[in-house]
Amino acid sequence: MGREVFPRGDGASRTLYNRTMRSLLPLALVPALLGAADFQIDHVTVAATDLKRMQASLAALGIVSVYGGAHSNHATEMALVSFPDGSYLELMGLQTGADAANVERHVWAKFLQGNAGACAWAVREKDIAGEVERLRAAGIPVGAPEASGRERPDGVRLQWETSDVGAGPRGTFFPFLIHDLTARDQRAFPQGKPGSKDFRGVAKVVIAVRDLDGAIARYRRAYGLPPALKQVDKNFGAHLAALGGAPVVLAQPLTSDSWLAARLEQFGEAPCAFVLTATRPNRFQAASKTRWFGAAISWFDSEKLGWRLGFEESRQ
Repeated sequence: MGREVFPRGDGASRTLYNRTMRSLLPLALVPALLGAADFQIDHVTVAATDLKRMQASLAALGIVSVYGGAHSNHATEMALVSFPDGSYLELMGLQTGADAANVERHVWAKFLQGNAGACAWAVREKDIAGEVERLRAAGIPVGAPEASGRERPDGVRLQWETSDVGAGPRGTFFPFLIHDLTARDQRAFPQGKPGSKDFRGVAKVVIAVRDLDGAIARYRRAYGLPPALKQVDKNFGAHLAALGGAPVVLAQPLTSDSWLAARLEQFGEAPCAFVLTATRPNRFQAASKTRWFGAAISWFDSEKLGWRLGFEESRQ
């Protein structure tokens, strides 16, 4: 520790100096914390074997998706529901005639083959190399950026790079990073504009975790987040934690025989539900409702949809 230096003068001056420095220290930390916790959701991924079935299940709720094309991995294809804030819901299924070996090697193989539904999420990064460096400095495992892409049905070639964060599969506990090498609007808005006017974007990613306090500590370490708020939702079957303004809710099972505990056993720590921001919530029928940290959450029928999707009313 270095020696603390005070200004010369009487005791009153020293006291004033100490008070001033204590008041300025939090302000000095604000830019670093804001930069670390500036989550801008790029997209969230829903995984299952049959893409057309996922599209039909959403369409039955009044949510229309657009086919986005096959990935270059000869294993998966996708459709998307894009929102005005730039985020989108990605539906990922297996290509017709997919290469079996490539499917087995896919980072989300167990989610695809197990019809997991909510699977992963990504955040946008303008400076992906800088964020990789910041996370490494915080002691968080992170991979070097890797190039990827796909071709839209209209022939437009899309290219981007991604970095995996954390020790688990891509985008499961921590979001993976994505940076576009071609125009992002071509990826997010294949029709040239948002595909949905009923929702503004993705509001929350709900992540199933085994140890709530441990998960909170890992997120705070990675992103400089404030202490968590906690609550219990018996209907959802979880101890919940929210971390400041981050679009993340951590969920630990209330009991060992719950649906959430079974999901953790099958898929590990990963998203178990997504919550959208609805601009016209009265257009949709909720199967159940709850309140999380003061916000009203409505849930679609998970039995009909095949996975858990909710919405909250837009506050804007």
